[in-house]
Amino acid sequence: MKKTIGVLLVLIFVAWVVARIVIGIQFNQNCGGYLKRAADANTVELAKKQLEIALMYIEQKQLTSGYTSIIYRTPSEEVGFWYENLKSSLNELSTLKPDATPLEKSNMLIKLRETLLDEGQSTTVTIPAGISVYPYNTAMAILGGILLIPAVVGVKLLKSA
Repeated sequence: MKKTIGVLLVLIFVAWVVARIVIGIQFNQNCGGYLKRAADANTVELAKKQLEIALMYIEQKQLTSGYTSIIYRTPSEEVGFWYENLKSSLNELSTLKPDATPLEKSNMLIKLRETLLDEGQSTTVTIPAGISVYPYNTAMAILGGILLIPAVVGVKLLKSA
């Protein structure tokens, strides 16, 4: 009996972890991946198409304002700035004349890449932390914390069984 209860308590927490991972993967499939593709595009037209797909998802999910932070707000977690920056980039791509010189197009793509990507030890797409579960960041964090306690009890039950 102890073993069964222990397994159930641990599995509930594991289900939360799996759900969180799946939500992150879905965000990457529907938005983050397209932002990366826009940054990697070799033509303005291709970059514009990829950015439009990402922005359509962002707008459908209403990821256009607020903060992803739970305890305190930092500029890197401001959803509104991120969204407006992406919209501005799309607007710049759209206003570039078709007869623009190759240098102008190349400069536009470089500027877009710098907007979409963060350079560091590795290159990553610039997105607010926790955007995949936004606007439910607080609820997900509280739920994870609450489910962690029974999971610890479950592990102890499994060890004692």
